Amino acid sequence: MHARSPAPRTAPSRGRGAVSNPQNRFEAERRESFDDGWSDDDTNLDEAALHTEVFEERTRSLITRNDSPDVPFDRSINPYRGCEHGCIYCYARPNHGYVGLSPGLDFESKIFVKVDAAERLRAELSAPGYRCAPIAIGTATDAWQPIERHRRITRAVIEVLRAHRHPFSALTKSSLVERDIDLLAPMARDGLVSVSLTLTTLDPYLARRWEPRAAAPWRRLQTMRRLHEAGIPVGVSLAPIAPFLNEPEIERVLAAAREAGARRAFYAPLRLPHELRHVFVDWLAEHYPQRAARVLARLREVQRGKGASPGRDRIGARTGGEGPWAELLRLRFEMALRRLGYEQDRFALRTDLFRREAQAAQLGLF
Repeated sequence: MHARSPAPRTAPSRGRGAVSNPQNRFEAERRESFDDGWSDDDTNLDEAALHTEVFEERTRSLITRNDSPDVPFDRSINPYRGCEHGCIYCYARPNHGYVGLSPGLDFESKIFVKVDAAERLRAELSAPGYRCAPIAIGTATDAWQPIERHRRITRAVIEVLRAHRHPFSALTKSSLVERDIDLLAPMARDGLVSVSLTLTTLDPYLARRWEPRAAAPWRRLQTMRRLHEAGIPVGVSLAPIAPFLNEPEIERVLAAAREAGARRAFYAPLRLPHELRHVFVDWLAEHYPQRAARVLARLREVQRGKGASPGRDRIGARTGGEGPWAELLRLRFEMALRRLGYEQDRFALRTDLFRREAQAAQLGLF
């Protein structure tokens, strides 16, 4: 049982992405904040209330499976719930509602650590019925977010994957991934790993506002170079692309990433599921009020507006969007990939080297 979220905040907080803390969709009671004239104007700006809180949890199963035709993998691992990076556009924000918390400031300041991640993964990979297929790491929350620096849960997970010679792909926007090059590089030589860096903008002003605690854009490019130089296949993710915000930078971002060693690239237009819409709209009104109406109107066009479920439910519509702007986005992206020499196919990872721990132990007897 977790503490209830505080009332929604309306003042921006230094180092945080969200400017509000809306209720999650599962709460039966609705709360509304108001000024009764007795509070200090600076009360809501007290950063002490925004220090990151860490909660430990144990999990029955670490590998999450999906059968969505929109997703290019069928299993994933997320060592953490919540993310300190505070990216305002993160589609995982509504997941905090499942633990009774807000998708706003709670998501980036109340982090859950899966302390038994390596133990659970070892058990799952050793199970007789397990069938090997590439695992995607960091698909919901960043596996190398700041808390990983001292908790080292992600590194422990990679050590288990290495011991089983199990393939995986990783997605991050953190330069902390460089710490684990000693594990990643040998696996890459065997075709067992690829790493993609999310790079949504080269503009430090925008980056500080919608990815406040992630590595700076120039630092992510440096990380790409270091991974590439270590022989690790590197990709770049331009997800999400938001109209009139980072959308004008598509070609520049792809060019910079290619020069840094990225071989493959993918993108997705911004989606605003569930409470994420409230969080994003509040942020947009705070930081880009002059563009807010245009941005939201274009997003409605791409997502075909509320209630247009037949279009949005078609395969690919949720991730690629629909309509003229979505088609223009696709054409711009594909033309840039061809011009810059990106490879079109996905990273191919080997599954034939997989071994169960029990089998490895038996071989040691001879």
